[in-house]
Amino acid sequence: MTILQLISQRASAALDAVGAAGAPAHVQPASKPEFGDYQINGVMAAAKQLRCNPRELATKVLAVLDLAGIAEKLEIAGPGFINIHLDRQFLADKCQLALTDAHLGVELPTRRRVMVEYSSPNLAKEMHVGHLRSTIIGDALARVMSFLGHEVVRANHVGDWGTQFGMLTAFLVENHQDDAGLALNDLEDFYRKAKIRFDESPEFADRARDYVVRLQGGDEQVLQLWRRFVEVSLAHCQAVYTTLGVGLGREHVHGESAYNDDLPVVVEELTRAGLLTENDGAKVVVLEEFRTQDDKAMGVIVQKKDGGYLYTTTDISAIRYRHATLGLDRVLYVVDARQSQHFQQLFTICRKAGFAGDMQLQHIPFGTMMGDDGKPFKTRSGGTVKLIELLHEAEERAFALVSAKNPDLEEGERRHIAHAVGIGAVKYADLSKSRVSDYIFNWETMLSFEGNTAPYLQYAFTRVQSVFRKAGDYDAAAPIVLEEAAEKQLAVALAQFDDVVLAIESDCYLHGLCQYLYQIATLFSRFYEACPILKSEGALRASRLQLAALTARTLRTGLDLLGIEVLDTM
Repeated sequence: MTILQLISQRASAALDAVGAAGAPAHVQPASKPEFGDYQINGVMAAAKQLRCNPRELATKVLAVLDLAGIAEKLEIAGPGFINIHLDRQFLADKCQLALTDAHLGVELPTRRRVMVEYSSPNLAKEMHVGHLRSTIIGDALARVMSFLGHEVVRANHVGDWGTQFGMLTAFLVENHQDDAGLALNDLEDFYRKAKIRFDESPEFADRARDYVVRLQGGDEQVLQLWRRFVEVSLAHCQAVYTTLGVGLGREHVHGESAYNDDLPVVVEELTRAGLLTENDGAKVVVLEEFRTQDDKAMGVIVQKKDGGYLYTTTDISAIRYRHATLGLDRVLYVVDARQSQHFQQLFTICRKAGFAGDMQLQHIPFGTMMGDDGKPFKTRSGGTVKLIELLHEAEERAFALVSAKNPDLEEGERRHIAHAVGIGAVKYADLSKSRVSDYIFNWETMLSFEGNTAPYLQYAFTRVQSVFRKAGDYDAAAPIVLEEAAEKQLAVALAQFDDVVLAIESDCYLHGLCQYLYQIATLFSRFYEACPILKSEGALRASRLQLAALTARTLRTGLDLLGIEVLDTM
């Protein structure tokens, strides 16, 4: 049980004992050191419920609040807050446990089989900056779930089927079938030319639609050309994933095409369940829960009047597969916020049809990456920014900074540091913001070695490592003793790691971990200044080295959960 959970449990019991049964305790870490380490804020709401004086109720709560061995001092502050000063030995013991535990003292939850669906680009085009957030948020969530002991299934549900492939195949046959490799060298250019041809020529558009029918019907000649597009596209994707250091490989690709044979079965099952109606020849699920602007029930098309299917149909099939075949307990769909209604409707249909069982389905929405002009990030000419080019620019900018800072390092080492710093900066700039918010992409801010940035945290880790290079051998089993205020403040923060990580499991927000790591780095800096480590002696020196070791492990673990590399030197 975490410290927050433990205090909340005891505080709730105390509120029950004074007649405020069911009133939430509202325990949280104190905002300032003078308020203690934790604070109970729920007494005032309970007093309002009981129609009594908050300070008088706080006095009664204090009289029955059992925090023996947990708190060394309790006090009432303001109109009815209860400040909790943790017992130093209790805190030292918790930090000591974290040092010896592979999971830093985190009590692992019940193991579940969790799928994280992320990245999911449409193939036949190169990945652009719009794919960045899904890819790095999804990867970080997969890392956190794995760290917490869950069996994680990574899924890259790529768009590899449908009308666009009919268009591309028809254009390839018309122009470049004998030299397809050269034609597909620049996928963006090829796609753009095919789209222009599709829009300008009704005859070509009809031919493209015919290729879609042939593709879905299993025509081997068309399938061969389709496979060529898929292979080239996935090679481009893999270059991005490798550069980003995210855990997606070819084995995680399970695209829309994988469900093609099941789509007629989906329609059949929905019909059998009494959920389908016909509307102008199309087959539709009418959902009373969703209303149009004129208050009519919304219809979700699962089969068009020409017999074609939509990506909603494919998503329904995917849920059937994930429940019946993969036996998942929870599925996280890391897809931008503009798709929120789609997922609400999808989940509703699958619940009504019985396709999901008790499998937990969650849409993890996120906002947009914006340019300095407050509009979606584009090139100066207004075009789409290829993701791989953005990442290469990040590395080059970081290389210039590293070279100016450490010109004597070998170029290979500077390149390695630049990769870690540049890619880490791009990831952290995103992950440190609430995922539901839009954010401004700014090179200068994200690559700064000051403030809440990846380079600052990476440098903080190297500072701790430098302490151990100078310290030499020390007793790694030495007891932690918390005497100075800076020691205790750092220890309190280190002991909160489990609360931070378990919160991500629950709500899938990662910016809290970023803020926490920045707090750890800041508190270590204060501790380092106030409490000399290498100049101290004996048990005190060993204790402070233990705190430094736990700080390093916490920073390394936390940054690794975010997919950010740490360095021993910078």
